Amino acid sequence: MIALLCVLAFSGTFSIGAFPAVLPELGRSAALADWQLGAVAGAFGLARMLADVPVGLFLTHHLRRAFVLAPLLLVAGILCLALGGGLGVLLLGRVLMGVGHALSMVAGLTMILRFQTGLALASALNAYELSAMLGILGGTVALAALPARLAWNVAYLLACVPQLLAFAVLPLLLAALPREEAAAARPLFARGTGASPAPLTARAGLAVAAGAAVAVAYATLEQFVIPVRSSREFGLARSGVARLLMTAQLADILALLPVGVLADRRGPALVVGVVLLVMAAASLLISLGPLPLVAAGCVLFGLGMAGWMLPLGVLRAETPPDRIAWRTALYRVFVDGGMFLGPFVAGLLGAAHAGLLALGWTVPLVLISALLLRVRRAR
Repeated sequence: MIALLCVLAFSGTFSIGAFPAVLPELGRSAALADWQLGAVAGAFGLARMLADVPVGLFLTHHLRRAFVLAPLLLVAGILCLALGGGLGVLLLGRVLMGVGHALSMVAGLTMILRFQTGLALASALNAYELSAMLGILGGTVALAALPARLAWNVAYLLACVPQLLAFAVLPLLLAALPREEAAAARPLFARGTGASPAPLTARAGLAVAAGAAVAVAYATLEQFVIPVRSSREFGLARSGVARLLMTAQLADILALLPVGVLADRRGPALVVGVVLLVMAAASLLISLGPLPLVAAGCVLFGLGMAGWMLPLGVLRAETPPDRIAWRTALYRVFVDGGMFLGPFVAGLLGAAHAGLLALGWTVPLVLISALLLRVRRAR
């Protein structure tokens, strides 16, 4: 079951990996201002944020339907984006992709958190993330390998072809899903099967805050700062932007499984605290440094992203089994809110003020890290 989820995550993230490298060309072809460029980049995260709560309520009783709907929405969004057009069409494409990705990710995470037992939870989460990162890297590599003479939308569409693999895997995944108990009437949306609410602990709150902080830093750097600085300040072409992104993705991929094993042995809270500090350093280097330091920052960025899923390990320990889908969805609201907020605020401020934004995101990363490590020592 984990292997099938990994294949689904792999195929569904090619569109994410291919997008940042075409962002400068997209902006030029549609004559977008910086704030419009930030809106297009951030619409993906905003759509995921708005979809997360309905998705979590929907998944409580309709996990199978979510897996069917997700790839359909992703393909529709990719086609809208690749067709080009004005700001409205581009935003629609990103919104459809965001909703589809929210369905896919929250459904996959819910399956892992609900059915994965024992000490290997962090490793399972990071294996799932590894598959998604391989897809992101695949999208970036595919785009960089395509001839530069191709229009950005044609190149993007070709880079997203592996998305079709999801339709081949879907029947196998649905067959592997544990059968749900029959019910006389299952509501379309529900928080859980129990009547009593789950208390929110300090560790659970910090896990959500950590996930949101990493999401803001990640989206700001990947969806705006790296492509815009690379193109405007350093004069890099599409392939050069893709190489910087691939540096971060390769570091992430190489570190994912070791970080997951470390979290299983030492506890996810400790590793998440370190990850936040690494992301803070990466944000400063990428936003303020010259090109060599930006490349070094991309390595740290990838290492920090290797702990992307680990706050869920902290949250899972504080959550009753029947509330996993609901809590995961609430967690994703904050994460996807950060995915929208980062590039959108960056677009409003403009590339010239990226340094101020880096300082603004670094302080919460360091503060949450200190609080999480303190709470861990107190237990």
